[in-house]
Amino acid sequence: MVICKGLTPKLADEAKRIEARAREMGLDFFEVVFESLPAEDVNAVAAYGGFGRRYSSWRFGMDFERLQKSYTYGFSKIYELVINGDPTVAYLVSSNSLMEQKLVMAHVFGHADFFRHNLWFEPTDRQMVARMAHHGERVAHWAALLGRTRVEKFLDRVLALDTLLDPYQPQRDRWNPEATPSPYDLLGFLGRHAPLEDWQRELVHIVRAEAYYFLPQRQTKILNEGWASYWHCKMLTGGILDASEIVEFSECHAGATADGQGLNPYKLGIELFRSAEAAGEDLFALRRKHNDLSFLDEWVDEDFARRSTYFARQMVQGTPWQEAKAALLQSLSWCGSPQIQVANGSPRAGDELVLQHNHDGRHLHQDDALAILEDLARLWQAPVVLHTKNADGDVAWRVEFEEAA
Repeated sequence: MVICKGLTPKLADEAKRIEARAREMGLDFFEVVFESLPAEDVNAVAAYGGFGRRYSSWRFGMDFERLQKSYTYGFSKIYELVINGDPTVAYLVSSNSLMEQKLVMAHVFGHADFFRHNLWFEPTDRQMVARMAHHGERVAHWAALLGRTRVEKFLDRVLALDTLLDPYQPQRDRWNPEATPSPYDLLGFLGRHAPLEDWQRELVHIVRAEAYYFLPQRQTKILNEGWASYWHCKMLTGGILDASEIVEFSECHAGATADGQGLNPYKLGIELFRSAEAAGEDLFALRRKHNDLSFLDEWVDEDFARRSTYFARQMVQGTPWQEAKAALLQSLSWCGSPQIQVANGSPRAGDELVLQHNHDGRHLHQDDALAILEDLARLWQAPVVLHTKNADGDVAWRVEFEEAA
């Protein structure tokens, strides 16, 4: 049963009505908790990844400033924020219209179903709301004991490395808990082998656990938003909307799925599911097994490309659909992050750490890479070397370890 916090009686009734409609249509989800907050508060929660009780970082503060300014100046508008978990928690912006709230709640139930049943979300910690609150307490404990500046400085270095993961590690762990850890899981490697103090090792494990929790959202952005958009359309046009709300809904939905110069995951995702529906596919089975990379690889052919606004636009500009597809798949590969692994076996503390970038045609930006290597060297407390390629061929970038001031 849906739980409503801070919602008006009318909105609470709509939430229950939409939940019933979602279940009638076959969606299945954990209990959903809706909480209504002012836009500024939703932006604040969004800046912390959706978790109000999380440790502090200047990175989260920067995200809040960006979100708040974008909202204030009308460049963007947050409609909702939904958290994968049991229960599934969703924040509604209290200033939105009744129609917008209906759309958002239907959209949330789509997300909630995707969270519960998509294969890539299965290994995630469904109690992460409580877990992150505990993480916040542990960080606060160490900050009180060792000094806030020291702890936050170290935490910032680790957060800079939170994309150095193996996207397939959670599935390996799920099917074979005794499997040898992947050499691509650099945060896991550092947590096991770097010469860290106990508090530092704990913070590395905290950042790694949270990074893996968020990973499926990066793997399924197109499908997750497409699934939620597909179902909010089905529900709202299937009896949830009043006749007087049809025009407002059409404008709002059109805005969310508008064509731009880049990729709109809402638009491409809903096109994929509608195309699969037209072909008689089992949408629930597709939702179950795929991530963005696998679905696009399997489903995009010339026929779909010509009907999809994203691919059709590139074809009009002279890019063959095969090249446009290949470029999109490449950008999604490894969750859009470079694939980097430990290359010198199992180095011991004090040994040089050698890394290999498995180059897929995308060059690393040298300045950004060197900044990451500096953070790695400080954690490893020894020189770090990265082998990669650039326009001139094979290169090796080396960073020496320097004691922090």
